[in-house]
Amino acid sequence: MMFEKILVLTDFSAYARKSLEYIRDFPDVKDVVILNVVAKDPQAKAWDPIAEIKNAKKKLAKEKKLLESSGVNVTVRAVSAREGEIDTEIPAAIQSVASDENVQLVVMGARGKSLVQSILLGSLTRNLLRFGDKHLLIMRYKMPGNSGTKDRSLKIAEPPDGPEMLEKFGTKIFSKVLIPTDFSQPADAVISSIGSLKGIKEIVLLHVISKGESKEEIEAAVKDATMKLNHISQELSQGSVKVTPRVAVGSPTEAIRSVAEDENVSLIAISSVGRDALRSGRIGSITYDVANTANRPVLVFRLKLVYNFAF
Repeated sequence: MMFEKILVLTDFSAYARKSLEYIRDFPDVKDVVILNVVAKDPQAKAWDPIAEIKNAKKKLAKEKKLLESSGVNVTVRAVSAREGEIDTEIPAAIQSVASDENVQLVVMGARGKSLVQSILLGSLTRNLLRFGDKHLLIMRYKMPGNSGTKDRSLKIAEPPDGPEMLEKFGTKIFSKVLIPTDFSQPADAVISSIGSLKGIKEIVLLHVISKGESKEEIEAAVKDATMKLNHISQELSQGSVKVTPRVAVGSPTEAIRSVAEDENVSLIAISSVGRDALRSGRIGSITYDVANTANRPVLVFRLKLVYNFAF
């Protein structure tokens, strides 16, 4: 089982609460740790971390009730980050709890509650994306009212409070998954992992041709990629999962975002590294750009240790 134990981050916003709503239908999950990290406001002259943690635990008790009815074992944690740069100390605290709890997956929102509309990830999420060593699910939602639009501005916003939230964003996160592949071992591992999860209804496999000196060279690359995708699709389709192969030509990041929009996928699942980035051990630039700008949830598979926080 890949995601038996999950760490879900919360800042008690509606955005974070929506993440908990999705987790209730997460395949194979048995244990969930809900974490809130308290940190000193850089503008504040005084700070009482003990009081902050006590207040956070009261709020966490309410968040816990959202998941208890689903039958999973729920643990709540409130910790304080060390004083210093919030953008680095909070991710370090998250990484520490994730290691202590031995979770397989960290789930967090694209931004915090104070910045609810932007094309880019918040700095905390970017740091955890770049330096964390756990699988990472970044929750992000389309702008309310933009459903069905061809607008590529990729704006995002915090979901509405209350019952309206589920009515607008009620799709299950694994109902239709886009998996970009460069036919590398890390990409193959993502395909295998997603294909074996329960609740998967449809997978869109995408390969992007981004290099070619001539029309003939590009056409040959498209033909080769099509054959490879069809072979993978046939293997995955032996179960009850519908598989749609797609080949695109152009910028990988733009193509991934475009296909995700056109196919209206519920999730983009992508390896932290591709064929080129695997050599350096860092998170790949394509994965980073997709996670940073996509207008829907992105699941980043850590198939290799990237970096750990060291302070």
